[in-house]
Amino acid sequence: MKLAIDAMGGDHAPDAVVKGVMLAVNAFADLEITLVGDETKIKPILTDSTRINILHTDEFIEGTEEPVRAVRRKKNSSMVLMAAEVKEGRADGCISAGNTGALMTAGLLHIGRIEGIERPALSPTLPTLDGKGFLFLDVGANVDAKPEHLQQYALMGSIYAEKVRGIKNPRVGLLNVGTEDKKGNELTKQAFTLLKSAPVNFIGNVESRDLMESVADVVVTDGFTGNVALKTIEGTALSVFSMLKSALTSNLKSKLAAGILKPQLKVIKQQMDYSEYGGAALFGLKAPVIKAHGSSDPNAIYNAIRQTRDMVTNNVTETIYKSLKQ
Repeated sequence: MKLAIDAMGGDHAPDAVVKGVMLAVNAFADLEITLVGDETKIKPILTDSTRINILHTDEFIEGTEEPVRAVRRKKNSSMVLMAAEVKEGRADGCISAGNTGALMTAGLLHIGRIEGIERPALSPTLPTLDGKGFLFLDVGANVDAKPEHLQQYALMGSIYAEKVRGIKNPRVGLLNVGTEDKKGNELTKQAFTLLKSAPVNFIGNVESRDLMESVADVVVTDGFTGNVALKTIEGTALSVFSMLKSALTSNLKSKLAAGILKPQLKVIKQQMDYSEYGGAALFGLKAPVIKAHGSSDPNAIYNAIRQTRDMVTNNVTETIYKSLKQ
């Protein structure tokens, strides 16, 4: 299996990317990875080049650049060349921790959509209190959506949850302002009707306050709502951990208590760590494309690679295509 990775994308690139790639190649004997980026910066970090190739370019897309313009103008950027590796059949999937909009654009222009999918969806797996996690889509690939798009999100998410995450008959919920069937705006009301007749295990409306309680295995919504909810969850988690840290280091007694609780606090932190679930998949494209978090460390890159490998191994893209044809 061959994967292409944007070595220059992310806050800690190329260091975190290269180290994460070495972890993955060491863990999976069937992997061959092409790192796309500046060879002069990659080589000093690459202490083991077993089944790791470098495609050199000194051009890359900044996180602040306008996505479409950057992809069209920077044809030799690490992200565009990475997507081209997939397009030309030299890689089975690709990963970047760089500019999300640019990755979406590169994926659409160079890899293309699955026939029958109108809008791709950006789909991370978020942690839950029981450690199982849930797939959340869309979180920003498309700000606006039609009911038909949410139905397609549900189908793609259900296939991924079953094939990659190993969840039998995954529960699909529609994010709404209440759990009653008639709740919501026109989008959610129409989507509710479509989801009831879709070939998925639709459990009805779910509320945002219940997302961390494993109310569903797959939760669908429009990109605007999903992005707001995602950033609210991330911000709340960071704030809680910050307040907890402040409280446990405020005086000697608190510090002693923190020392005793340290093992339990590590377990909680790991349980709520997004990086353990991999990156956000761009569902609806002709090959697996994964957006790793911008602040990814080597462990997060490793898990994004594991996730991509699982998608390729389980033929997720082909299964989505076949499901649409039924």
